[in-house]
Amino acid sequence: MTVIEVFADVTCPFTHVGLRRFVERRMQLGRKDVVLHVRAWPLEIVNGEPLDAHFIAEEIDDIRAQIAPTMFAHFDEASFPSSSMPALVLAAAAYEVGLPTGERVSLALRDLLFERGEDISDAGTLHRLAVEHHVPLDLSDPHRVLADHTEGVERGVVGSPHFFTPAGGFFCPSLDVHRDAGGHLRITADERGFDQFVSTCLG
Repeated sequence: MTVIEVFADVTCPFTHVGLRRFVERRMQLGRKDVVLHVRAWPLEIVNGEPLDAHFIAEEIDDIRAQIAPTMFAHFDEASFPSSSMPALVLAAAAYEVGLPTGERVSLALRDLLFERGEDISDAGTLHRLAVEHHVPLDLSDPHRVLADHTEGVERGVVGSPHFFTPAGGFFCPSLDVHRDAGGHLRITADERGFDQFVSTCLG
């Protein structure tokens, strides 16, 4: 089995797009032998403060308008979590059960947040998801998340999402994201970069 590592924050909308694109391409190619290991890159630790819900909502508006009109259909700014740590704790615990379980939970958390508008810092929501996937959960123990962050720093992670493949590292390979001279967010699908990235993972 080929394992593709991704350091990312569960509340990063660009990661949600990138993971969706990767999973869709993997399905098209029938590559069930390739699995994602989504590691924690907690931006509230990296930046020294939690992500701002309104700022993320504006980014999502730009993403929908420019490249992904069918995604983020029921995102709710009011339900944006005050911290990503509880969800990252669950994702890390799921990977202790197994790689397939960890991937399913990592994707499910993002679906709950970005497609269903649920608060993924809510303990009830997280425990429900843990039970559905048979994951033992202790939300008071963030040691796996903190260990991922430390390892990410050591490996030169530059942001969310940062993929590591057998050929090397790729930061946000599915999108070209920048701000223009007026400070407006510009997002385009980086097809060449994505194809290059996918070829190192899926052949």
